[in-house]
Amino acid sequence: MGEKIIKLPDVGEGVAQAELVEWHVNIGDLVREDTMLAAVMTDKATVEIPSPVEGEVTWRNGDIGDMIAVGAAILKIKTASDGGEEEVGIEPTVPASQPEPLSVGPEPIAEKPKPAPEITPPKQIATVGPKSGGVGQGAPRAEGEKPLAPPAVRLRAKEAGIDLRQVPGTGPAGRITHEDLDMFLSRETGSAVATGLQLNKSVQEVKIVGLRRRIAEKMALAKSRIPHITYVEEVDMTALEELRARLNGNLKPGKPKLTILPFLMRAMVKAIAEQPGINAHFDDEAGVIHQFGGVHIGVAAQTPSGLVVPVIKHAEARDIFDCAREVARLSEAAKNGTVLREELTGSTITISSLGAMGGIVSTPVINYPEVAIIGVNKLAIRPHWDGTQFVPRKMMNLSSSFDHRVIDGWDAATFVQRLKALLETPALIFVEE
Repeated sequence: MGEKIIKLPDVGEGVAQAELVEWHVNIGDLVREDTMLAAVMTDKATVEIPSPVEGEVTWRNGDIGDMIAVGAAILKIKTASDGGEEEVGIEPTVPASQPEPLSVGPEPIAEKPKPAPEITPPKQIATVGPKSGGVGQGAPRAEGEKPLAPPAVRLRAKEAGIDLRQVPGTGPAGRITHEDLDMFLSRETGSAVATGLQLNKSVQEVKIVGLRRRIAEKMALAKSRIPHITYVEEVDMTALEELRARLNGNLKPGKPKLTILPFLMRAMVKAIAEQPGINAHFDDEAGVIHQFGGVHIGVAAQTPSGLVVPVIKHAEARDIFDCAREVARLSEAAKNGTVLREELTGSTITISSLGAMGGIVSTPVINYPEVAIIGVNKLAIRPHWDGTQFVPRKMMNLSSSFDHRVIDGWDAATFVQRLKALLETPALIFVEE
């Protein structure tokens, strides 16, 4: 019998360590060659570690969320071959889809959110009717005086966080019974015991690992380095919604259904042509602003793995239907995990939206190192004053954030007001100037 030592392989690009995000095997498991043993994540990619041999797992190193150095031993596998301990080289496997988390707030492509993790409730306390009679003779007690109670009652009190010195006892010599504890709990929680409701004092630790950790790091980076200014404006979307309904009602075969996003993208392209400083990255370490000619719009999407931002490249060269087609394609790819890495990078400005759950106002977080993010809020019918009376109109707010180091408040307002004018008069979106 021999034992093979599996070390964390070199995952490339100068990476010195990786985060352990998943164990696929436990100690005692029998594995075949190429069985996936574990998964680690770097700043660049998630890498799966396959087994180079067949045998039994006898040891593993590290917990989920730990940082493991390249070259450090992570597993030992007992094999049928002769010899002592021996190191075995392996080649890591990189999955096809490598989401790049971006620090944006809400997400525009509405997906069903991940369910909250289950929290194990504390043990239920059976409700037993208390004895009839007056107040017990054992409480309150003097400091340091030990209350009389059987071990089972003491255990129940400890689990419920009850100080037995405060519980009246009706047993002999003030002994506290289960019924006494039930009576005390019913007084403490009102009708909780009578209705079957119980206190839940459980606490569950959920470790932040993998993609969620990367999102947290990017969010912290954006908020710590970018002084945000958020500008909110109300937009009358009635005319655009009428146009959108008419276009969708006369779609030719092969044409994608239009949502609000393609119209907003085209409006952004026209507004950016007048204010190119909005479509930029700010390298705050070098003190340089990079203004881009191409408009690459990131559209934040919630997926089962977390928040990712597919990028519609060169929106300035796409018409309204091409934008809609690309949004639909990338949203589906992000949802099923087939989106490519290059489709998740390179954005120059981002759209953030929660669709029907967008609320009235939001404060979206800029996707570092971009300098602007456009937040789309919920579309709703509201009363609007037309100068003589209130009329029902389809209204929507834009909540947009800007990097105040390089974008002045006046410039931010000018940009949003231009978007408002284009969206409220959608024919202007199609006019070539």
